[in-house]
Amino acid sequence: MMRSMRTTLVIAALARVASGFVPRSVSRVLSTSYAPQSNAVAQPAQAVQSATQTASVILRTSSSSESADTETSSSTKHPSDWQSQILSALSVIIDPDLNSDIVSLGFVQNLQIDDSSVISLDLELTTPACPVKDLFVQQCQDIINKLDWTRGVEVTLTAQANEAPSGAPLGMSQIGAVIAVSSCKGGVGKSTTAVNLAFALEGMGAKVGIFDADVYGPSLPTMVTPEDDNVRFVGRQIAPLKRGNVSLMSFGYVNEGSAIMRGPMVTQLLDQFLSLTNWGAIDYLIMDMPPGTGDIQLTLSQRLNITAAVIVTTPQELSFVDVERGVEMFDTVNVPCVAVVENMAYIEKEKEDRDVEIDEPLLKEKFLEALQKEGLVDDAKSSAVDVANDLVKIVQENLQNKASNTGEKEEIRIFGPGHKRRLAEQWGIEHSFSIPLLGKIAQNGDSGIPFILDNPNSPQAEIYRQLAKSVVGEVAKTKYGKGKGGNPVVTYDSEIHSIRVDGGGGQDGDQRESTISPAELRRECRCAACVEELTGKQILNPQSVPESIQPMSMSPTGNYALSVDWSDGHKSLYPYRQIRSMLDAKKEEMQGNNVKEDVEGKKEKAVL
Repeated sequence: MMRSMRTTLVIAALARVASGFVPRSVSRVLSTSYAPQSNAVAQPAQAVQSATQTASVILRTSSSSESADTETSSSTKHPSDWQSQILSALSVIIDPDLNSDIVSLGFVQNLQIDDSSVISLDLELTTPACPVKDLFVQQCQDIINKLDWTRGVEVTLTAQANEAPSGAPLGMSQIGAVIAVSSCKGGVGKSTTAVNLAFALEGMGAKVGIFDADVYGPSLPTMVTPEDDNVRFVGRQIAPLKRGNVSLMSFGYVNEGSAIMRGPMVTQLLDQFLSLTNWGAIDYLIMDMPPGTGDIQLTLSQRLNITAAVIVTTPQELSFVDVERGVEMFDTVNVPCVAVVENMAYIEKEKEDRDVEIDEPLLKEKFLEALQKEGLVDDAKSSAVDVANDLVKIVQENLQNKASNTGEKEEIRIFGPGHKRRLAEQWGIEHSFSIPLLGKIAQNGDSGIPFILDNPNSPQAEIYRQLAKSVVGEVAKTKYGKGKGGNPVVTYDSEIHSIRVDGGGGQDGDQRESTISPAELRRECRCAACVEELTGKQILNPQSVPESIQPMSMSPTGNYALSVDWSDGHKSLYPYRQIRSMLDAKKEEMQGNNVKEDVEGKKEKAVL
């Protein structure tokens, strides 16, 4: 009888939940349980379990308080301008990559409200691999739940459909972005970086493909073993091989060994591969480029309309020269270099404390004196000596354990300190990552299992994930960030002989137009010919730069720098960060001068 009555009450409570007449406090629990915390949507079984838990909460509520809450809930009406209120409240959520709010960016879609004032909406992001998607969901829930008239919120994550650029090959018509992973020198770990970057993006929720463009020495068949290595055709197109949710294609999958052919034939072969491979709808195609900056690389960059490039190098000076060549090559075809990976940058070694030497006879003597003085041992000398020896051993063991259990590691840079600072100062590349020389990474590359899949919790796997997040953010800026703030527009006004900097803000976000004299900008060049790399001492004599100098041409380089060709024949590269710092310093100097003038003016008035 009791079980039947309890079942009836649970069914009644569930019916109340379904009809929407639920006390406000309970409705919030129900709505939160249905709200997705990631890309996944709540399953029916989870919803039933949540509703059952909610019903048990209702059962514990007294009938009198339940009636009062029901009257309050049923009498609550949402305002007529509820959409405007919600959109206005959500406009405080800012996309960190596009520097604009999610409402202005059009992320908020399908905004609806039901009879019980539960809000539902879709967040249509630029990519399913958005690094802050969970934060967006949480912020939307918190903001909407603070409105007095709402009874909960359900947020569904979606992503914008991929739009390939016009003229894209047939098989690439549904690819969202093409990321070139390039190096100007072989053997620096380019393919290892490309593979782990691809699987890191896949782990973030994106659909990813890897294309091995090195037909002379294809690496992908060795580094990634597909689930099925049989090549199949979809109509007249080749179906890519698969490893999980990552699509794979390489010349090595369809032809054993490397190709022996001339450059023009290789270019035609790659073009056919890309056109005939049925990639389908994927968010990112990782292009493992052949090493170098020759005809094949340039043709691929122009033919594929590459979205962004990642440069892979090692810490040596010779490799840094190759980085410069790679950045310049991609700049000629208007491809921004968004990150640099410094591979084999250091060796990790357990940090060893300095050995502590102890004087055992002296320590034993002190222990004996203390033991006998305190009367802690028998008068027998042998007993005291034994205890003293035991104490000395305990001290030695503790010192050894402390040295072996520090858990800290030190980085030994066998190839030099690297060039992160130079990359940031000279080229404006803000994302640079150092990967250690680790045997496990090489072993995974040879075994066909990507390192990030075999060691997902390792610190090195986290570096690859950080690289993937930076690539996602930079691609979003490149594709969707035009005209939405961020970098300033720099032009030369010949009439007033000044360089205008419009927008881009400074440290206080000021978007007003500012000016810099050409001579002032020229004197701030930080290239190797103007500033010593090691000391930072300026080589360029500021007085040697005439006030009449002017820029012959100015153009953006990548996402972070401005290239200027000067009338004295010099070419400079200025990170936008450096230009903003100059504007901030000039503004502070002007404010200081104004304060000084005000103080002097007050002194003159006081004297008068």
